[in-house]
Amino acid sequence: MLQTIILALAILLPTSEGTQATYKIDTEASKVSWLGKKVTGQHNGTVQLKSGSFEFEDGKLTGGTFTVDMTTIVSEDLEGEWKQKLEGHLKSDDFFGVEKYPNAVFVIKKAKAQGGGKYEVTGDLTIKGKTETITFPAQLTESGDKVYGLANLTIDRSKFDVRYGSGSFFDDLGDKTIYDNFDLTVNIEATK
Repeated sequence: MLQTIILALAILLPTSEGTQATYKIDTEASKVSWLGKKVTGQHNGTVQLKSGSFEFEDGKLTGGTFTVDMTTIVSEDLEGEWKQKLEGHLKSDDFFGVEKYPNAVFVIKKAKAQGGGKYEVTGDLTIKGKTETITFPAQLTESGDKVYGLANLTIDRSKFDVRYGSGSFFDDLGDKTIYDNFDLTVNIEATK
């Protein structure tokens, strides 16, 4: 009789907690690629994730935090002296000021499930000490104790006070204009 009462209570009483899981980012298996464009061409490269995690509840994305090591920004389309010059310039105060701001951080505030592992992700991105809310589509796939994520997003650098060569801040740049928007392709692998 006592077992029947306990079973009935277990079925009828609502639980206050759902199934929660945290997936830690594998920084070696994950990759962040960037593409910046200017009037006369473009450059591309990578930057490394330093740390991060996804938070899930009842099988749905609910949060996460990701730290990008801005000191690791590299160009993949140049070699030799030109590669060194571009990388040095991107790390300088003209662009990301990595000596003062070595990390960029993204914190998920909301993830709206779209079905089929697709989400509309909204969160706070901090670059150079400035924080802006951004929204972008992402695809997550669970496989055993792993989660694989893919997102393509566009960031407006002018919102983070990255002014060099920006037509938003300077007139008469002509063919020296560097477009404000840069693209990121983020491939993430995380483990429970």
